[in-house]
Parts: sequence; structure tokens; C-alpha cells
Amino acid sequence: MTPPSPAAGLEAVIAAAGSAGPKGLPPVHLWNPAHCGEIDIVIRRDGLWFHEGSPIGREALVRLFSTVLRKDPDGFHLVTPVEKMRITVEDAPFIAVRVDQVGEDLVFQTNVGDAVTAGPENVIRVEQDPATGEPRPYIHVRRGLEARIARPVFYELVELAKERQTAEGPTLGVESGGAFFPVGPAGAHQL
Repeated sequence: MTPPSPAAGLEAVIAAAGSAGPKGLPPVHLWNPAHCGEIDIVIRRDGLWFHEGSPIGREALVRLFSTVLRKDPDGFHLVTPVEKMRITVEDAPFIAVRVDQVGEDLVFQTNVGDAVTAGPENVIRVEQDPATGEPRPYIHVRRGLEARIARPVFYELVELAKERQTAEGPTLGVESGGAFFPVGPAGAHQL
């Protein structure tokens, strides 16, 4: 049996993503298709999606593909009920481009249209870039997929942050969904 062509694979991905309807997400976590190889799609660090070296210019198509994206132990894949194709993700697959304080919660908007409320299920985490020491903040979006929090949005979080005493000492953090999320050590306002 010959593997499907990349064009056939893209058509299957589009059909599977469209099967969820306008409001829901396809149940990619329930699909267990055979691995069909790789497809030349790259999600760059800046959140832009490329196919065969060219940017995917249609925002609706990127949003559609994002609904059938899944992270497995062996990497990121676009998944349909019958195919699973590995793609390349340079950092996180999504970018958090906005945050709003809604009551006691922080609600993030991603570049692909997801609205995510930070809380115990959607954790905010901050790593340090090993090369520069700068913070690299992320928020969990769904099923192991994260959004890197854009720098301006992270600055908004730092402005909202309050100091709290933790086991690591005085820490700046934000609260949402009944959880506290450290964003950096106290006195680190100059991020």
C-alpha cells in the first residue's frame, strides 16, 4: 500500500477539522490512526504556520488545522480518524496574544482563536531561556498543547502580579481560577 500524498493528507485534515462544526473541536484525543509520515508544515516560534516553505496566508485554514493538532510522546501531529502526520513545531504551537481580567480570572486569547481561562487545568508556567536568562512564559491551552505568552501580554501579567511568600522566597505571581502562578522573583519587575 502506498502512503497518501501530502496533498491528499491535507485534504483529509481539512475534512476532519471541518467535521466538528463551528463551535466544537474534533475529538482528536479519541482518534488512533496509523502514522502516515511527515508533512512539511512548520509552526515557527513567532506563531506563523508554513507549508512547504511558504506561509499559510489564510487565517481560517490555520485555525482549522489548529483544531486537529495533537501532541503525542513522539511529537506534534495533524490527526484525522484515519491518518496521523507529524509536523514541526519550533516552540509552542500557539501564541497568547491577549489577556483580560474577568472577575478573579485571567482569560487569554490565542492567535488561533482559543479563549483559555488560567487555572488548575490551564497552568501558566515561566521558564528561563538558558542562553539569555529571559523569561519564556506559557499557558496550557488544551490536551498538552501550550501557547507561548507574547511579550506584551507577559508585561501585562507582571503589572497585575502581587508579591507572595513561597517556599522559594518572595515571589511575584498572578491568581486565576483559584490558583497562584509565579511569574518571577519579587523585585524582578524589570523583565
